[in-house]
Amino acid sequence: MPQHEHIELHRKRHGERLDAPERKRKKEARQVHEQATFARKVHGIRAKLHNKKRFKEKATMRKTIKMHEERDAHARNDDDAAKDAALPAYLLDREGVSRAKILSNTVKQKRAEKAGKWTVPIPKVRPVADDEMFRVQTSGKRGNKSWKRVVNKVTFVDDNFTRKPPKYERFIRPSGLRMKKAHVTHPELKTTFNLDIIGVKKNPSSPMYTALGVVTKGTVIEVNVSELGLVTTSGRVVWGKYAQVTNNPELDGCINAVLLV
Repeated sequence: MPQHEHIELHRKRHGERLDAPERKRKKEARQVHEQATFARKVHGIRAKLHNKKRFKEKATMRKTIKMHEERDAHARNDDDAAKDAALPAYLLDREGVSRAKILSNTVKQKRAEKAGKWTVPIPKVRPVADDEMFRVQTSGKRGNKSWKRVVNKVTFVDDNFTRKPPKYERFIRPSGLRMKKAHVTHPELKTTFNLDIIGVKKNPSSPMYTALGVVTKGTVIEVNVSELGLVTTSGRVVWGKYAQVTNNPELDGCINAVLLV
């Protein structure tokens, strides 16, 4: 028998206390206050983890409440009694579907269109582990501190970036592996241009790599396409567009990418 099943076994054999449901209800009611006390007292990394967990729970709760509200609004408008009742002239042109429902459907449709717009040339890439991405850099007078990391991959560092004092810098991005230009191919024109990189939009391996500006295979970067002369439907010049990296820059010594059009 597993270690933790002795309580269930005892309940099956001998039953529960008569006031067990009431005790359970009171315990659940106390739990809210205990969580609040814990949230006030906790600090450091545990506080961050707790807040992250609570944020996700609240977001799920908000979505559930919103879904119920939309359903109720839809049901109220389809009420039979309301259909039979006399309506004033300014309400006659209104449809039975709730405005909240229409707005919700519009938002969902726009999200679906946006998701379809960003179909990328390489949908799946091999994840890059931290051991491959970083090398441990020892520091301190006797070399016994090992909290610094050197990035082994190609990175993009903005011109306006201000470096921390070397003593306090945790992630070191070597100058030899920094790149500012990319060979971007336009899929429709079948032409390659050497364009300036504006920033790293998303690295599929990790959000931390995105923040550090690490460029690996499959990374979506933003490039300056002002010299290509692309214009929008309203006639404005397009300044920046996204492109996906298709090679391993640390092996090839350059960044090759395909423009997302």
